[in-house]
Amino acid sequence: MQQGSITNLHIARIKETPSDPVQEATAITGIGLEGDRSAFEGSKRQVLFMDKETLDEFGLTPGQVKENITVTGLDLSQTKEGQVFFIGNDVTMEIVGECEPCGKMDAIQPGLMSKIDGRRGMLAKVINGGAIKVGDSVRVD
Repeated sequence: MQQGSITNLHIARIKETPSDPVQEATAITGIGLEGDRSAFEGSKRQVLFMDKETLDEFGLTPGQVKENITVTGLDLSQTKEGQVFFIGNDVTMEIVGECEPCGKMDAIQPGLMSKIDGRRGMLAKVINGGAIKVGDSVRVD
C-alpha cells in the first residue's frame, strides 16, 4: 500500500484554457469532478491524477499538464489499472489507465511529450463520490 496526500486540485472548465485551482471539489459517482469539462458518464478521463514529484522533476507547476488531483508521496508509475485510490474517509476512484502524453506537452516545454511518456499520470473514474480537499490523505491498495 502506498499513501500520500493531495497538494493541489484543479478544475478544467473550458478546453484550451488554464485549469482553475480550487481548495476543494465534489467528486460525483460515475461522472467526475463537478464543473470539470471531462465530468460526464462514460468518460475515460473523469479524473486525472499526477504526482508532484514528477512535476518538480520536469520543472512543471501543479495543473500545468491538466491534472485534476496533484498528489505527493505516491509513485503513480507503480500503480495499475483496476487499483483504487481511497481519498479521505469516503471517496474512492478506480484507475482506468495511464494518461498518454499528447502534443500539448511539447507546447508546455519542448521535448516534454517524449520525456514524460510513462509518467503522465493516471486516469480514474469515481466509484464513490463526495467532497475532497487539498490536504486529504490518498492511499492506493
